[in-house]
Amino acid sequence: QVQLVESGGGTVQAGDSLRISCAASGRDFSGYTMGWFRRAPGKEREFVASMTRRGNTFVRDSLKGRFIVSRDYAKNTVSLQMDRLQLEDTAVYYCAADLDAVGGSFIVKFWGQGTQVTVSS
Repeated sequence: QVQLVESGGGTVQAGDSLRISCAASGRDFSGYTMGWFRRAPGKEREFVASMTRRGNTFVRDSLKGRFIVSRDYAKNTVSLQMDRLQLEDTAVYYCAADLDAVGGSFIVKFWGQGTQVTVSS
């Protein structure tokens, strides 16, 4: 049974940094893309960042320069470093594994339960 368990969420102040991580079990995802999505209050879930099996990274345009995605292929983990956090970054962040971009959307086979990130003023 595949499980994706996120950790590291919490409440921080605007301008702070936070790192969240996701540990996968039940399947080796080193040959697949892993990444992050988020859902802000009252909004639809949106793509944040991903990293392919070859190490290619993709970050949402509006988050480039502040968010960095990384992986430890041996440990089957994916992390998201978030710097200079803003109020609008407040959201539930979801780990995703085995995902593909199809047209303008994504097909994700495995989701984590999500971790809350709250940015306060």
